[in-house]
This record gives sequence, C-alpha cells and structure tokens, in this order.
Amino acid sequence: MKIVVVFKWARNPLDARVSADAAVSWPGVKLAASDDDPAAMEIAVALAAGDEVVGLTIGDGDTAWAAARGAARTVVVTGTPGEADSAATGAALAEAVRRMAGVGAVLIGDSAWDYAVISALAGRLGWPAVAGVTAAACSEQGELRVTRRLGAAIQVLAAAGPVVLAVTASRAEKNVPGMKEVLAARKKPAEKIAAADLLDAAIAYRVQTQGTRFPDTPPARVIDGGDPRTACEQLIAALRVEGVI
Repeated sequence: MKIVVVFKWARNPLDARVSADAAVSWPGVKLAASDDDPAAMEIAVALAAGDEVVGLTIGDGDTAWAAARGAARTVVVTGTPGEADSAATGAALAEAVRRMAGVGAVLIGDSAWDYAVISALAGRLGWPAVAGVTAAACSEQGELRVTRRLGAAIQVLAAAGPVVLAVTASRAEKNVPGMKEVLAARKKPAEKIAAADLLDAAIAYRVQTQGTRFPDTPPARVIDGGDPRTACEQLIAALRVEGVI
C-alpha cells in the first residue's frame, strides 16, 4: 500500500508580520515543518511496512526533509501563490495525490496553524478523514487500525482505505536526521508539478480578503511600581474587578 505524507504545508503564525492597519503579511517566510510533521512521517513508515512512502509538499521548501526520514521520493507542487487560501492549498495537494496510483492513505500533520487545509484535502479527494491520530497499523486482514486521542479518551477505529489521517504529535521528534542522512536524501528522486497543471484557475483562488482589523480589547492599565505595597494593592483590586480572584 502506497502512503503519501504531506509535509511543510503551512507557515508558522509566529513568523507573520502585522502592520499598524492590522494587515497580515509573510515577507520572506517559507512553509515550515510543524511539530506534527515528524510524527506523520514516523507513522507512515511503520504503516507502509516496506511499501513506498511518498513525500508531498508545496512551495520551495527543502525536498530532502521527507526523504531523510524514510520517503522513497518526493513530489513538490510549485507555483502556488504565497497568499494561497486553505481551499486552494488543499485542492492542490489533493490533485497531486490523484496523480499517484495505488495510494491507500494520506497522512498530514494535524497542525493548529491551519486546520482548514486538512478538511479541504479530504473533501476534494472525497475520502473519509480521521483527526487527532497518534498511531496506525495494518491488521492481518489488511484493515487499518487507527488510534486517536479525543479529549481525555483514546479511541481505536477500523478504517478501510483510502483515508486521510491527520496526525497529532504526542512528543518531540526523537531521531532527527543527521548530515549524512540529509546528504543521502538529496540523491533521492524529486518530481516537480506546476500548480497550474493541477488546478482550474477559475476555482483555485477564489477567497478574497475584504479587510482586517484588530480585535476589540479594553485598554491596558499600567500600575506604577514606585511603591511596591501600593502597587500590589492596586493589582489585587484590579484582578478582583476582572473576576480573576
């Protein structure tokens, strides 16, 4: 069963630049691997059990990232606009998956950076999706056994492929590839597909930003710390007014 792992598909919100008029921009920011991406790769390699694992990404990130972690080859969707909306990103990834024969599962980091891409990806493919996945294995009958965390509960679900698994990391990556693995990964095949060849421009980027603004928040109150005792009294009084204590 061929497994596709989507990696480096979102921008870190901490890298965003917010101007005085509340407009958000991403100058020079590349798509980054989230904390969940290594977990998705780890599960994919175990799930494939020797079958092919394909890394799939968009933009101009390092194609060796997935290859250094077990992917046999990498597919890169190029030419996606820097401000592409979630629907367009999900659609581009889905159409790239459609070009691959025999895909039994698509794994993607269940990133808090952009939940909508996962929904768009699964919806475009028309496949069932499971979120919060922490582990997955194949039964002797070829059925997927998917473990996910749902609040305080842990569920084990049976799933028939093809399916989208949104993976949530339960720990930091243990075995980070070293320079030797990265250099060897750069020799693995990497295919580039233009986004224009995957999507109809009429439907690809149809979300239009009408405007942005800062959220309504009460003005900050600054307490003079010249007199520590008075400052403490004012702080406690303010916290009581706000209902904190």
